[in-house]
Amino acid sequence: MRVLTMIDSLAIGGAEQSLAMMTPHLVARGIDVHVAYLTEREGVHAELVAGGATLHSLAGSGGRLRELLRAIRLMRTLRPALVHTTLFKADVIGRVAASLLRIPVVSSFVTESYGPEHVFNPEYRAWKVRAAHLVDAATARLVARFHAVSESSARLMAERLRIPADTIDVIPRGRDPDRLGVCSAERRHGARRALGVDDGVPVVLAAARHYHTKGLDVVVAAWAAVLAAYPDARLVIAGRDGPATPELRILIATSGVEDAVLLAGYRSDVSDLMCAADVFVLPSRTEGSPGVLLEAMALEVPVVASDIPSVREIAGSEPLALLVPVDDHAAMAAAIVRLLGDDQLAKTLARTGRERFIEHYTMGAVADATVALYRSVAR
Repeated sequence: MRVLTMIDSLAIGGAEQSLAMMTPHLVARGIDVHVAYLTEREGVHAELVAGGATLHSLAGSGGRLRELLRAIRLMRTLRPALVHTTLFKADVIGRVAASLLRIPVVSSFVTESYGPEHVFNPEYRAWKVRAAHLVDAATARLVARFHAVSESSARLMAERLRIPADTIDVIPRGRDPDRLGVCSAERRHGARRALGVDDGVPVVLAAARHYHTKGLDVVVAAWAAVLAAYPDARLVIAGRDGPATPELRILIATSGVEDAVLLAGYRSDVSDLMCAADVFVLPSRTEGSPGVLLEAMALEVPVVASDIPSVREIAGSEPLALLVPVDDHAAMAAAIVRLLGDDQLAKTLARTGRERFIEHYTMGAVADATVALYRSVAR
């Protein structure tokens, strides 16, 4: 079965990386994967091709109308069984183009959009968020079925787009345990040596793009209190620069923690950094389904995370992370200090996280559910 996935770009991000990781598993299950993208940005192109996908750039001049015409032309050529859209621009273009050609559409909810955390986000203009909301809701009527990466995303987006909840299939993000590997003593030592950190130094890792919603400012604001308990501790932040980068740099300087915080930039070796870390921290203000949390679980890294619905959903009833209120840097610092000082608790959280990952979030299980969704829509 041929499936055309449409996405805004192939730049490094959660949705893009998940697509690249999923592709070889879909191909192995008989899906002819084609990926179309609207904007040219350096990213996961090579990984997608290596996984068996055929890429199609729809980038070019002429604005949205030209993008729509290029999408229609591509769909006429490929004749896919369905079109799967991800992220706002690709959702709008893909839905309209496919509906004109009477091709069924699946659209993914990979984040929780249009809430107060977006309307009042300093990186966005409120009127643009509201306009996007209206366009998204209008074109959502063209979708055969929706896919959400979490129950919380499904519930919120059903309310915000006014679509029936029973048109949404919840399939979580997944990760490949074989690709991630395991955290051996040798791997930990090598990763720490590459960071210039001795084996006995406490290391806390955060991994996210520099956006307000990722809450990296919260863990930076917490770091002085962590240093009061562990003066040699190091905070490593892996992720591309973004709109929040200037704020982060100013906060690091004004907090007096420059020597204890490393802005590591984009890293292709986040799994190695996980092995170097004693604690992984996820300070996000909102998430659709944090794939990086799954990586920490798979690699048995104890976690401190914001108490948001998608994290609670992954954590389940068994404790696999210390959850703290959103934007509470004092609680964040206390939780980090607690984990650094309680080896038994850290081991318990790490073991529970690994067990839950293997039970629910391996890429093979996610690919099986995705193929089942595709086949039901194509029928």
